[in-house]
Amino acid sequence: MSDRIREKLSILADAAKYDVSCSSSGSTRKNDNKGLGDSSASGICHSYTEDGRCVSLLKILLTNHCIYDCAFCVSRKSNDIKRAAFTVDEVVSLTINFYRRNYIEGLFLSSGIFKDADFTMERLLRIVKKLRFEERFNGYIHLKTIPGASPELLSEAGLYADRMSINLEMPTERGLKLLAPDKSHEEVKKPLGFIQNTITKFKDEKKTGLIKSIPKFVPAGQSTQMVIGATPETDMEIMYSANQYYKDYKLKRVYYSGYIPISYDNRMPQIGSQPPLLRENRLYQTDWLMRFYGFEVQELLNPKNPHLDTDVDPKLSWALRNPEQFPVDINTADYRMILRIPGIGTQSALKIIQARKFGKLRSDQLKKIGIAYNRAKFFMRCADSPYQLNNPEPQHIKHLILSESNSKYLKVPQNQLSLF
Repeated sequence: MSDRIREKLSILADAAKYDVSCSSSGSTRKNDNKGLGDSSASGICHSYTEDGRCVSLLKILLTNHCIYDCAFCVSRKSNDIKRAAFTVDEVVSLTINFYRRNYIEGLFLSSGIFKDADFTMERLLRIVKKLRFEERFNGYIHLKTIPGASPELLSEAGLYADRMSINLEMPTERGLKLLAPDKSHEEVKKPLGFIQNTITKFKDEKKTGLIKSIPKFVPAGQSTQMVIGATPETDMEIMYSANQYYKDYKLKRVYYSGYIPISYDNRMPQIGSQPPLLRENRLYQTDWLMRFYGFEVQELLNPKNPHLDTDVDPKLSWALRNPEQFPVDINTADYRMILRIPGIGTQSALKIIQARKFGKLRSDQLKKIGIAYNRAKFFMRCADSPYQLNNPEPQHIKHLILSESNSKYLKVPQNQLSLF
């Protein structure tokens, strides 16, 4: 690798670390005709940092030049930083060479916007097209959608990318206008809607069976990202916004990126302030409950409870606020209610449903199934649960749980792993 390419890589990989929506799952692209890479059969090598960042992809910007001056962005045009830009061939060469050396399993490619949206999107398209056709690369590609790019470019890019994403930036239009007055959420909604409609169209055509071969179009779906803590939205506003985008655009994921202070702008937290990592973690937990545990966002956050509890996770917090729902009889309750018991996950709940077909479950059996018994015992009954005249008060339960547990949440830097 030449010194020039090494310097570019150092600059543009570092600039890309602030984008956390680099998932690498959900694709079924297979390796045909002895091409290079496979995002299905051999799978993607998932590697995550403590705070959930995926580091298995070559994660870079095409350029950190940008025509916008978003206050929260390190690549904003007014920021005095080193600038660099890859050529199309340089990105293709880096991806293939890194893949052959088993450094990566795919590519996450984003970019600052230089000249205009179509100019930038056209270069991103040329890269993925060259990888697919000239290098016959079948590995995973996550491509950023450029706001304002023409539908024609998005249509073609979707044929070569496994996942596409476009950043919402701030959770609310009010917050976005505060820090990036040249941008709007409408610029994000249009491409999200266009790509989702095209995905649906391709799926419908495949169902008819009238066309022999339907190409894949963004097979791993779309995602978006919100910056958390740069503007004063409540947790309720953040999650209500995420819930709406899940419903309207069938997103695979919404990512929450705790703002890392990079500016002395007095509208935002100052440099040296601690990034809101715990809050970010709580938002992900809430997101998980909405997607996999059957919770409605209004149950977890509402005008009476607009902020998530920092002491305990959202599921436990909900249970403590709703004591009338408990205790749940583990031997008679349906799957939905068993899932709502703190300390019981989706796999454990399924095991409980299966195991109780052979007899009533006792505490020792539940421990073997793998539930967090010391937490769950306050919210359930099993065959050998002691009879209690009065249930403990929620605050007493909270105190007991906190006194018996140690937080596994670590305050770690939000850094991308070094490539050097």
